[in-house]
Formats: sequence, C-alpha cells, structure tokens
Amino acid sequence: MKKKGLWITLAIVLVAVIALIGVFSSNYNKFVGMEESVQNAQSDVSVYLQRRADLIPNFVETVKAYSLHEQETYTAVTEARSAVTKAESVEEQAEASAALDSAIDIWVNAVTEAYPELKADSQYIALQDELAGSENRIATARNDYNETAQEYNTAIRKFPANIVAGLFGFEKAEYFEADADAEDAPVVDFN
Repeated sequence: MKKKGLWITLAIVLVAVIALIGVFSSNYNKFVGMEESVQNAQSDVSVYLQRRADLIPNFVETVKAYSLHEQETYTAVTEARSAVTKAESVEEQAEASAALDSAIDIWVNAVTEAYPELKADSQYIALQDELAGSENRIATARNDYNETAQEYNTAIRKFPANIVAGLFGFEKAEYFEADADAEDAPVVDFN
C-alpha cells in the first residue's frame, strides 16, 4: 500500500511540475510575441519618420528656388531632419520628431508668407501633400505602437504572468507622448 501512495504522490508532483512548466513557457512565449509586436510597431514609426525625412530635401530644394536668402531656416530644418534619422529609441524619436515638426512649421509659414507665388507651384503642392500624408501615417503608426505597447505592458504586469516577466527580464515599453507644446494651438496670421 505504501508503494501505491508513493506513486500517487509522485504522479501529483509530476503533474504539478508539468503544469507549472506549461504556465511558464506559455507566458514566456506570449511575452516574446508581444515584445516582437512592440518592436515591429516601433519600426513602422521609424519607417514613416524616415519617409518624411527623405521628403524634406526635395521640399527644401523646391522652396530654395523661390527664396535663396532663407539659409538659417534651411539649416534648422536640415539639422532637425538629421536628428530624426539618427534617433534610435522611442524617446529619441519623439524628441527629434517634435523638433522637426517645429522647424517645418516655422519654415513653411515664413516662406509661404514671403513668397505667395510658391503656394501655386505644382511641385510645392505635391510635396506639401506628401508631407501631410506622411504626418498622417506617422500619427497612425504612433497610435498603433502605443496600443501594442499598452497590451504588452498590461500583460507583463498581470499576476501571475508578472512573475515570469520579471524572471526573464521583460521590461515595460515606452510610449510615444505628445510634445509639451502640442496643447498650444498654432497662431495663424493673415496680415
């Protein structure tokens, strides 16, 4: 009889160990997949930021034809564009993108006010449309990234999965956040 009780205890322990391994491996694999989704979503943002950055030289050259003395503004846009292409982390991308947005806003407003005939140029209009499309794609990609990051962050914090996440070093994903100036409405002056 003692042998039968020992076998039952051993079977129960074995089933518990197998169940525990199953829970750990299932959670680990889920986190790996979610982490890859976060990285893929960040890559999408990077692709769209790069697309926008690639459009800027064409935009600058088009405007240069109208305004050769706006060098200071071109320099600011070019430096901001360079920062976007070098950014690697979510935080660096967000900061560089905000600086580029600001430089473009100042530049486009100043140049189009100074050169009203530029607004009618077909190449300028096409590039402006491309930039607007890029901005929409960037906004959508950032939203998709934040949703993916939220799902991942929530999953690694839930009990008992948080134990597995902690053991295997799964860390919280950073969110793209609005620039501090985003709440301020732009000033439009037609004078």
